[in-house]
Amino acid sequence: MAKTTTRVKSIGASSLWLASGTMVSRILGFVRVIVLAQTIGVVGSASADAYANAMALPSAIYAVVAGGMLNAVLVPQVVRAAKDEDGGQKYINRLVTLGLIILAVLATLATLAAPILARIYGASLDLESLGLVIGFAYWCLPQIFFYGLYALLGEVLNARGSFGPFTWAQVFNNALSIAMLFVFAAIYGADPSGSRPISAWTPDMIAFLGCTTTIAVAFQAIILMFFWRRIGLTYKPDFHFKGVGLGRAGAMASWTFGMLLIVQLTGVVEAVVANLAFGASASLSALQNAFLMFVLPHSIVAVSIATAYFTRMSEAAADNDHARLVKDFSESSRLIGLLLVFSAGGLMVISPSFSRIFESDFGGAMLLAAMLCMNLLGLPAFSMLFLMQRMFYALEDGKRLFFAFLATAPIHIFALAISATLPVELIAVGICVAQTLIYYVRVSVLTLMLRKRLGPIDLKRQITAHLQQIVAVIIAMVPTLAVMWMLGVDRPEGFAMSSISGAIISCAIGGIVVAICYFVCLRLLKSRELDTLIRPVLSRLGGIGERLRPWVLAYPHATAESVAADDVDAALTAPASAGGER
Repeated sequence: MAKTTTRVKSIGASSLWLASGTMVSRILGFVRVIVLAQTIGVVGSASADAYANAMALPSAIYAVVAGGMLNAVLVPQVVRAAKDEDGGQKYINRLVTLGLIILAVLATLATLAAPILARIYGASLDLESLGLVIGFAYWCLPQIFFYGLYALLGEVLNARGSFGPFTWAQVFNNALSIAMLFVFAAIYGADPSGSRPISAWTPDMIAFLGCTTTIAVAFQAIILMFFWRRIGLTYKPDFHFKGVGLGRAGAMASWTFGMLLIVQLTGVVEAVVANLAFGASASLSALQNAFLMFVLPHSIVAVSIATAYFTRMSEAAADNDHARLVKDFSESSRLIGLLLVFSAGGLMVISPSFSRIFESDFGGAMLLAAMLCMNLLGLPAFSMLFLMQRMFYALEDGKRLFFAFLATAPIHIFALAISATLPVELIAVGICVAQTLIYYVRVSVLTLMLRKRLGPIDLKRQITAHLQQIVAVIIAMVPTLAVMWMLGVDRPEGFAMSSISGAIISCAIGGIVVAICYFVCLRLLKSRELDTLIRPVLSRLGGIGERLRPWVLAYPHATAESVAADDVDAALTAPASAGGER
């Protein structure tokens, strides 16, 4: 039992370190978006939409070639290579060398092809708007190499159990970006309303904004090189790519490449549909802002927990220990659900004030809030999809992922096509609904595939926990909505909407109310997951924690070890004939 305790503590510490870095990075990310909005606008801004289109290009290509594939391939392969006599040093050197070559070639070709790529994403744009997108794209597309380098170096660190640098490096990116935006505004002037015409953008303005953004991404990647020595690695270019099992990694990468290509092809359709509202209403810039708000809790909670568990799941898969693999999946699923369901409900009730921080116009803020709410309905499914993908990555089973995404892509495209028929001011809202729909469809498909691959996956226990969480957050939202209404969230002159400071204070008040109500509801529903989250906190409070145990814990006399054993281990070790899916 001591081994279990150690592993839980390790996951807790790793997740906390990841979450803290992500929290600081996301806060600075929000500051950057606010500063960017005050510099070039958001809703109805041709400048913001052109910049958003250009920034979408490197993100999309990186996601296909580098992001997901590196995550899918590197962690499991580096974990396996660590068993070699040299601790995997030779394998890592060759894999990184190959990755750098591919990234350099890709970034060069993509930059040269900027006009073609911009025309694909901007198929629904006029020539003037397309010209500004192309101008930004030339300066932004080199980010492909640096994003790839960041992922390449970071995933090796993660596979070796060094989780902090990967998230904390983003802090430097955001800090540098914010500083450069202030410089841009000082030199060329701020345009918070987004009224600057496209013709007013000069080559030096385009170069300054695009180039400084790319420099910040480069800095984020390069800083990771200083952490390799701390984990006992020294990189030396090695061009001997045969004989170290790269063929196996390549097979996994091929299936993952196909899956991510499907995602990005639907992303192209999404961009074309969104650009129907380019410069007129909520378009690609507003979608990116809504997604940034939506993904905040996912990045802090789901990514931190799933990244820490991913290394463990890869180890379990490498040892062919399916019981331990399913145990880790069930634990992480229920813990992520506990925090993500709360985040979704909490952000929905404060969404108008939250949106007001980014958009000063009341109508624009309410439109942004509607988009955010439609996204938030899919937040738990989005995070579960992220976790399930890592399960398949740990199993090195990219084939099933590919076919799951291929089979569901037509549903996504059909939903996006319906969005294109909506009034211009509702197109972005329709896109958010389409995104939420596809998250739930893909989670359902992958759940069936995991059961077929592994057998019982502790599904009944997970569903029970998630239903508890949903009931609790719905109840908690009712009094919070009343509080937000009293703060004037429904009118432009209300305290919650009249200024950024009022919006921030209102968000804090609403967040505190919904958190207290959610905690009380889960306590009454006797949530084991809540106990798992709170028990370590109480243990650090000494005597005060012991006095609080009967009041805040549903099972005050249970220990962390006994709860873990009763909750998962017993279910997984029971005979299969004892009752089907557990």
